[in-house]
Amino acid sequence: MATAARPIPRFMPLGASIALLLALSAALVPSSDAYDPLDPGGNITIKWDVIQWTDDGYRAVVSLYNYQQYRHIQPPGWKLGWVWQKKEIIWKMLGGQATEQGDCSRFKTEPPHCCKRKPEIVDLLPGTPYNLQIANCCKGGVLNSWAQDSANAVASFEITVGQAGSSSKTVKAPMNFTLKAPGPGYTCGPAKVVRPTKFISPDGRRSTQALKTWNATCTYSQFVAQRSPTCCVSLSSFYNDTIVNCPTCSCGCQNNNSRPGSCVEGNSPYLASVVNEPNTNSLTPLVECTSHMCPIRVHWHVKVNYKDYWRVKITVTNFNYRMNYSQWNLVAQHPNFDNLTTIFSFNYKPLNPYGTINDTGMLWGIKYYNDLLVTAGPDGNVQSELLFRKDPMAFTFQKGWAFPRRVYFNGDNCVMPPPDAYPWLPNASPRLLSASLTLTLVAVCTAIAFLLVQA
Repeated sequence: MATAARPIPRFMPLGASIALLLALSAALVPSSDAYDPLDPGGNITIKWDVIQWTDDGYRAVVSLYNYQQYRHIQPPGWKLGWVWQKKEIIWKMLGGQATEQGDCSRFKTEPPHCCKRKPEIVDLLPGTPYNLQIANCCKGGVLNSWAQDSANAVASFEITVGQAGSSSKTVKAPMNFTLKAPGPGYTCGPAKVVRPTKFISPDGRRSTQALKTWNATCTYSQFVAQRSPTCCVSLSSFYNDTIVNCPTCSCGCQNNNSRPGSCVEGNSPYLASVVNEPNTNSLTPLVECTSHMCPIRVHWHVKVNYKDYWRVKITVTNFNYRMNYSQWNLVAQHPNFDNLTTIFSFNYKPLNPYGTINDTGMLWGIKYYNDLLVTAGPDGNVQSELLFRKDPMAFTFQKGWAFPRRVYFNGDNCVMPPPDAYPWLPNASPRLLSASLTLTLVAVCTAIAFLLVQA
């Protein structure tokens, strides 16, 4: 026999009400989740390989693998830190160095390299003597992205650890890894024991393996790295006189009343003195005064319409007077990337974050030509053009289809204009005719007019 349904109470219990309120509040707070839809598996993996036991500890090779497709670390480079679980010290290092030695006064003989419980390690600079180097070291902390340059997406250093125990049962992994690149943004998980790394000899005929291996994974969050965006996108097209600028205050607003020096006019006579001001942190941007206040602006211009092709011009402008962007890259998402025919003066690589769907492309400069985006000024821009083949089933200039869905610069998501502000086709032209068809119609109309005159 079916039981009667219970009536729904008019008021929820106090505990349930509070739980519901907290859940709703959490939903309204901006997420710091590190998931990137265009690079879902991107991370930096720290691999700690113990390769030899010593009298009071071990010798290890520590490597950073940048598995991020388009986010890299540029000068002044990475800084890796951790916390020892016991009373470990660092006797010596190759390929890297601790930023501070700490208090080593208890050692009567030659002092260790570092006695701090929370050491921070940096890469050595290029040109370091060979007897202090190991493989994949000494690049000044620069770590390229995997898609752009996988050969230089690895950094390594060797570390000799003392007072650590000298067996697999007594040694303990470091904890609380931190990675600065060079500022915040990365969050690292705990070190976990994994299958020991295997090392292949140069001739490929013998393999050895680590005595013990730990892995820790660090993921990036733009929200953790900085509260405000770092780039924006502006749009224009040949079929509309409207230039859609970056949204106002995309990366901040001009506030020289309460924060003098937050931006500088490009024609200011005091520009040089402000840029070269002593004790200035180069990581803090000094941007040219604009309505958007972004260090980087990406402009997408729909340039030409052909019979079977259409052309786009991309311009990246640097408004930051304190930053040269070396090894920069740009990622754009557009459905016509599967029909990209030619790209001029940039490198290109499809990313395919969704498997067979090819709608995301990565662009970067050509080495020694435009791979350096210099500081704000007349030369502070790079540009290229893309030629796409038209897909008759999908191509249109209507409703903003010709503009990108998403744009990243150096791995950071850029602010896009609102869709209702995109340049639209004129009302009298529901669709654009190709150039050849237009010429044909003009010729036909001219011939008809000539015949009418003759009649």
